[in-house]
Amino acid sequence: MLKSTKLFWRTENASKAAIIVDADNYFAHARSAMEQAQQRIVLIGWDFDTRIALTDSRKDPDVQNLGDFIYRLVKARPGLEIYILRWRFGAFKALFRGTNIFTLIKWMWHKHIHTKLDSVHPPGASHHQKIAIIDDHFAFCGGIDMTGDRWDTREHLDHNEGRTRPNGEEYGPWHDATSALQGKAASALAELSRYRWERAGGKAIGPLSDPVAIWPVDLEVQFKDVDVGISRTEPELNGREAILEIENLFLDQIARAKKFIYAENQYFASRRIGEAVAIRLQEPDGPEIVIVCPESAEGWLEPMAMDSARARLFDALHKVDVNDRFRIYHPVTKAGKPIYVHAKILIVDDDIIRIGSANMNNRSLRLDTECDIAIDATCARNAGCSDTIRNIRMDLLAEHLDIETQTFYDLQQEQGSIIGAIEKAMSAGRSLKRYVVPDLSQTEQFVADNEVLDPEGPDESFEPLAKRNLFRGILRRSKR
Repeated sequence: MLKSTKLFWRTENASKAAIIVDADNYFAHARSAMEQAQQRIVLIGWDFDTRIALTDSRKDPDVQNLGDFIYRLVKARPGLEIYILRWRFGAFKALFRGTNIFTLIKWMWHKHIHTKLDSVHPPGASHHQKIAIIDDHFAFCGGIDMTGDRWDTREHLDHNEGRTRPNGEEYGPWHDATSALQGKAASALAELSRYRWERAGGKAIGPLSDPVAIWPVDLEVQFKDVDVGISRTEPELNGREAILEIENLFLDQIARAKKFIYAENQYFASRRIGEAVAIRLQEPDGPEIVIVCPESAEGWLEPMAMDSARARLFDALHKVDVNDRFRIYHPVTKAGKPIYVHAKILIVDDDIIRIGSANMNNRSLRLDTECDIAIDATCARNAGCSDTIRNIRMDLLAEHLDIETQTFYDLQQEQGSIIGAIEKAMSAGRSLKRYVVPDLSQTEQFVADNEVLDPEGPDESFEPLAKRNLFRGILRRSKR
């Protein structure tokens, strides 16, 4: 079956838009937006932890936890309806987290709080979108879940009392990002959220007839009156054709780059993205490509799957990078502690900014449900946005390198290169570090090369290993 090459599900106007970096900011703005809700809140995520505090470090940190906060909202506004959709497998794990089960029971007994577990996926797939909708006219869409181990400030200190689990344990530094949208783009995401709710078995929810235009109190508006593209991944299931907009958009944006690609992503493990990068690296005047990833994936299974695939891809790409234009970096704290990168950001030539839930791995392209948004300054309506996109990129790199934004801008002008500016700014303290390929065991090499734990869709989950190969295209190019 011929797969669609469509890049966007919808392109809609946002009257206001902003990029929010790190969960200290996101949780504060989410709280502000939800406190303004009059009719409906829809929360869709991979996971929710009712025990977390929606804390803003700049204000009173002793706020209510998420569970009590949601309950207080519906008590204060009798007409407010709250819908919460989460991935079923993640929800089962959450039941055993402290007081979660009691809060969930309390929610379920309230007639204005509606909860649903999403299990409508192929075997091994997950619901991975992170979307919050307030009154059908405002939305958050990105990579941050309202769950544990996500909160951190942009300083990413070695030790921070706010980075403490309910049991008192401290977790490590965490870097993440999301977006805020007001207007028709938010209404389109509201439509997507209603579809996801109904697809998971919930009763149909109609659009609001008179949506309220809200905006978080302290959130700076970065974009006004811009067109926003919305892209999805949805696997083939029960006769429904797969939606591959996110994969198509990755390949299109990599191909479009003239000067550089800057990406922040939890993983770099996709064969298709690796092949697209390989093509650009062999061009004599192709773009610089910089990816900021965590030093290692979390958990016990992910490092074997994601870290080993990244190592094998990096090694293969290094062979075709004859012009030395490709780098992977990972951020560290002042004391050298790894900062976990969970953000999913792509910036191309300071003309395109893209943010969402999709990782650069196979399952985000074809197996899990994902949602990304993009703002393209080359579109007529978005003319003039390039400066804002450049400032966001400079701000992100300045955060990672622990320098002033203007300092990085000056270094890039001096070096004429993003890679040159990064390597000039790198220091022994909080900084970016070059990725070093680890030694892989035979098992890790086998897992990576055969994509055992990161299949390219539902069909490949049951496909013989002999038909899989992480290097289907890259190796052919390296031998030319």
